[in-house]
Amino acid sequence: MTIQFIDLKAQYQHLKADIDARIHAVLDHGQYIMGPEVRAFEEQLEAYCGARHAIGVSDGTKALLIALMALDVGAGDEVITSPFTFISNAEMIALLGATPVFVDIDPVSYNLDPKRLEAAITPRTRAIMPVNLYGQCADYEAINAIAAKHGIPVIEDAAQSFGAGQRGKKSCNLSTIGCTSFFPSKPLGCYGDGGAVFTNDDALAKKMREIRVHGQDRRYHHPLIGVNGRLDTIQAAVMLAKLPSFPDEVAARERIGARYNALLGDVARVPVILPGNQHVYGQYTIEVDNREAVQAKLKELGVPTAVHYPIPLHLQPAFAHLGLAAGSFPHAEAAGRRVMSLPMHPFLTEEAQDAIVAAVKQALG
Repeated sequence: MTIQFIDLKAQYQHLKADIDARIHAVLDHGQYIMGPEVRAFEEQLEAYCGARHAIGVSDGTKALLIALMALDVGAGDEVITSPFTFISNAEMIALLGATPVFVDIDPVSYNLDPKRLEAAITPRTRAIMPVNLYGQCADYEAINAIAAKHGIPVIEDAAQSFGAGQRGKKSCNLSTIGCTSFFPSKPLGCYGDGGAVFTNDDALAKKMREIRVHGQDRRYHHPLIGVNGRLDTIQAAVMLAKLPSFPDEVAARERIGARYNALLGDVARVPVILPGNQHVYGQYTIEVDNREAVQAKLKELGVPTAVHYPIPLHLQPAFAHLGLAAGSFPHAEAAGRRVMSLPMHPFLTEEAQDAIVAAVKQALG
């Protein structure tokens, strides 16, 4: 049996007729940039997430950049975020001349710990950007309450959690601005790069739509400095074909994640779903001792694995100037040494999952 870490081919075969038809419709009408599928996709995103505005953008990183720009983040500002994630959040903060201020994670959920948040707020704090790691939302009830107390907007980095929810609301609609990615391996993925920003604030939505197209409010008239952040029409078309079956895929992810938890809970630290949360398992991540040896054994047994993320952001060379030595964020650092992600996708069969579980138990034995 060949085990795929993420099986995009199986998904394509399942949706092939609809995906092909949508792509060929774009090829026939030829509106490759900002074609009608982009707005149609945005409307479906709004309906799915319950947000007043959804704006398709070129990728998840650009979504974060556009959100920060809409909030006028710039030189001298600080933005609070997590050190245990991919670099894109801190990267976009730094790109605008602001300083990323890290807050250690809750070791249970791997998300920014609200109990540590208020101590990191200063008069220079312009925004708070939690990350919904692995597909589970951070505690926005607590984070939003602290942010509101200080008059600070919150940007939800939902790149791994599209389809998840919290206390009856969907991810991407839990804060001032929500940002997500449609990179192919994400819960809802396109066939290239793609992303979206979400808000219930009409003024912010107008601003982000303009920033997306070079700060333009009408052709060749630019009230703002913007970027080229447009979502390709073909990518919107692909996701229009995928959206109708997406709720079924979310349900499959939840079922597969729960089954992993039941089968592996006695040999490894498995994901914990916090009260009020729905987990979409953008990654299925466990903690193990002797990770490199375990990964080597699993590779030998035909099971692919990945590590998200081995080096916390404060220890990355790009952020050495912040002067944050090892030990600054012990929970993030401990997780970086121990986490390991297993194959996870909606088309993972019980037979394949059983083989993965057997291999993990052998590797840990």
